[in-house]
Amino acid sequence: LVSGSDDFTLFVWHPREGKHPITRLTGHQQAVNHIAFSPDGRYFASGSFDKKVKIWDGRNNGAFLKTLTGHVGAVYQVAWSSDGRFLVSASKDSTAKLWDVTSGKRARETLPGHADEVYALDWSPNGSSVATGSKDRTIKIWKH
Repeated sequence: LVSGSDDFTLFVWHPREGKHPITRLTGHQQAVNHIAFSPDGRYFASGSFDKKVKIWDGRNNGAFLKTLTGHVGAVYQVAWSSDGRFLVSASKDSTAKLWDVTSGKRARETLPGHADEVYALDWSPNGSSVATGSKDRTIKIWKH
């Protein structure tokens, strides 16, 4: 279990082993908004008001792996593709970004088109598309 906080940190917990966190993770410069594990549990991603997505090791008590940069506004939500190779992020900057987690730290693609903040997103079950929901009162579907 991983929790994020407005004190810029994440905590790794093993609830079956005790009531106290195992590890405190630092690196974000502002509050952590969202955390999501990859489907196989190998990684987890955190999105923050600091405009960054961070990737952590899900099997090694959260060892830091990399920072994904490119948003110019807070990151509200992240979601993994069903195969765990891709991650999408939703941001205050009115975009979503598609990241190839295995290859780099820069977005593979920016999904523009919303007129306001993107609050929510998720993958279709077969991984062929991503849906984004915005403060502009629209939902967009993007083909992958």
